[in-house]
Amino acid sequence: RNYYGGNWASFSFSGLLSWIKENQQKTDTNDECEDWRKLILENEEVISLSKKDKTIQHVEDFCFGDQDSAEDVEEAGALPKLPVFGASGAEGVAQESEKECPPVESALPEAESREPEKATGAEPASATEGNDAEVTSENESSHSTALGESTRELGKTEAAPSETSAQEPKKITYSQIVREGRRFNIDLVSKLLYSRGLLIDLLIKSNVSRYAEFKNATRILAFREGKVEQVPCSRADVFNSKQLTMVEKRMLMKFLTFCLDYEQHPDEYRDYENSTFSQFLSTRKLTPSLQHFILHSIAMVSETDCSTLEGLQATKKFLQCLGRYGNTPFLFPLYGQGEIPQCFCRLCAVFGGIYCLRHSVQCLVVDKESGRCKAIVDHFGQRISANYFIVEDSYLSESVCTNVCYRQISRAVLITDQSVLNTDSEQQVSILTVPPVDPGKPAVCVIELCSSTMTCMKDTYLVHLTCPSTGTAREDLEPVVQKLFNLNTEEETENEELGKPRVLWAVYFNMRDSSGIDKNSYDGLPSNVYVCSGPDSALGNDCAVKQAETIFQEMFPTEEFCPPPPNPEDIIYDEDEIAPEESGFSNLPETKPESSSEESSSRDSTAVKKEGNDE
Repeated sequence: RNYYGGNWASFSFSGLLSWIKENQQKTDTNDECEDWRKLILENEEVISLSKKDKTIQHVEDFCFGDQDSAEDVEEAGALPKLPVFGASGAEGVAQESEKECPPVESALPEAESREPEKATGAEPASATEGNDAEVTSENESSHSTALGESTRELGKTEAAPSETSAQEPKKITYSQIVREGRRFNIDLVSKLLYSRGLLIDLLIKSNVSRYAEFKNATRILAFREGKVEQVPCSRADVFNSKQLTMVEKRMLMKFLTFCLDYEQHPDEYRDYENSTFSQFLSTRKLTPSLQHFILHSIAMVSETDCSTLEGLQATKKFLQCLGRYGNTPFLFPLYGQGEIPQCFCRLCAVFGGIYCLRHSVQCLVVDKESGRCKAIVDHFGQRISANYFIVEDSYLSESVCTNVCYRQISRAVLITDQSVLNTDSEQQVSILTVPPVDPGKPAVCVIELCSSTMTCMKDTYLVHLTCPSTGTAREDLEPVVQKLFNLNTEEETENEELGKPRVLWAVYFNMRDSSGIDKNSYDGLPSNVYVCSGPDSALGNDCAVKQAETIFQEMFPTEEFCPPPPNPEDIIYDEDEIAPEESGFSNLPETKPESSSEESSSRDSTAVKKEGNDE
C-alpha cells in the first residue's frame, strides 16, 4: 500500500476520495515479470500471495452539495507536483503533500522534531485544549484526577456558545470541504479507547503514549422515541439529570452499584444466566427509559443476543472506566485512530525497525523437507530471508482461505453541518447507540467528532457509523442516517423544517472482519507464519492487543511483550556494532540526550502532527 496502517489508516479528504476511486475500480495488478521464479530452488515450493485487496466492498459516495463548483478547487497549500501518496487517480490532490516527505523506505522520524500546527490544518491551540487528555499511569492518579476536573471546567469554556448554531448552522459548500481537505483525518475504522482498556495500559507501559495526544469523549447519547438525548453516566450526572425522576435516579444508582460488584451477589442473577440481559433488566424494577439507557448506552450490547453475564460484564467495564481521565469512559486520539499504529511504528523506528511502503510481496518460500517458511520474494525479484513471518489476512490468496468464513462490517462516514444534539458548546465528542431499526438488524454505533479532534474543518462534524453487516453498508446504515440527519440538498432544505443536521457528503462501504479466525482454518500455512486480522467490529481495541501479544509470545515465549523502552542515553552499544551511516541506514534516529524535563513535558503534551503517514 501507499500508506501506513492498512485498514486502520486515516486519510485527508482528497486522500479518501482517491481511496474510494481505487476501491470502486478494483483493477487487477497483473505482474508481467516472472523472473523471480528463478530464485526458487528444487527443494522449495511457493505460497503465492494475493495481489488484490478484497477486504473493502460496496463503496458508494454521495455529495449533497454543488459538486461541479469544486472541479477546479485544490486543497489549500497543496503541492501538486509532489507524487500522490496514499492515493491514486486524477481527482486526488496529493494526500501527503501536506507533510514533508522523507525517503520511502526510511525509519520514521522522532515525533518531537515536528511542529504539529504547521501545515496540518490544525486549529489554533486554544481550540484543542478543552478536553485533551494526557495518558498517565495509575501512580499518577492525582494528576489524572486533576485532569478530569480541568477537563470538565475547560469543557464548559473551550468554545463560546454560538448565537446562531442552534437555529441556523453556517452554510458549508462542497468546494470549501475540498479546499480545507487537509483539515480532515478520516478513519477507515471507527473506535474509541476505554480508559482502563488493554490499549491504554499498553500505551502507558510501552511509553508509546508520548507520541500522541487524546481527547475525552464528552457525552454518551441515546436515541429513544425518535429523539436524541444525553445519558447520565457518573453519580454527579445522575443526580443533576433533569430527564430522570428522583425515584428513577435511586433505581439507576442502586442497579449500577450492584453491577460494580455483581460477582459478590450471584443469587441475584443466577436464575437468569440463560436469559438475555434485556430480560434480566426487565426483572430489576427499572423503568423502560432506564432499561433503554443501560442496555444501549452503558452496556452497549445487543437486545437479543447478549446473555445476562455478558451484559453485567459490559456494564461493569463501562463503570470502571469512568472518571480516570474524564466524565466518560472513552478517549479519542487527536488526528484520528490512524495515529495509533503510526505511534508504534515510531517506537519501532527508534530501535532500527524499517517500514517499507509501495513494496509488494510475490510469495512465501517454503522448504519442502521442514515445512517451514524460509524467505519471501518481493516485486523487485529480491529474496529476503527470515525466521518468522507475520502476514495480514488480506494478503493470503483464496487457495489458502478456502475454509475461512469471514464476517463483514458495515461502515459509513458523514460530514455534517451541525451536531445531532446541539448544546452551548460546539466542541463535543459524542457516542450514540441506535437500537435496531427492524427485527433482525443490528444496533448501530454512531461516533460524532468535532473540529477540535483535528479530524474535520471548523463548523463541520465528522460522523462515523458502524455495525455488523447483514447486507451492503448502505442497506444497513441508510435507515439510521435518515432518522438522524437531513439528506436533502441545500435548495430542498430551505423549504423544510430546520433541526436535523444536514449531511454535506457521505460514503458507505463494507469492510472484512477477519478477527476470531483460528490459524488452523488457513490451508497449508507453515508453522512459522503467523496471521493477524484486520479491524474487528467492537468499539474498543482489546481484540488487536490480545492478538499482538499472543503472536509475540508464540514467537518469543521468554520475552516480555512491549517492555518500557530505555532512554536513548542509557543505551550502550557494542564496540563492533556497525554505525548506522556505514550500514546504509543513516536516516535512523541518532541516540542523543533527552531535553530538559521542562522541555520534554512541554513537547509530550503537544498534539503530534500526523507524521506517520509521511512517505
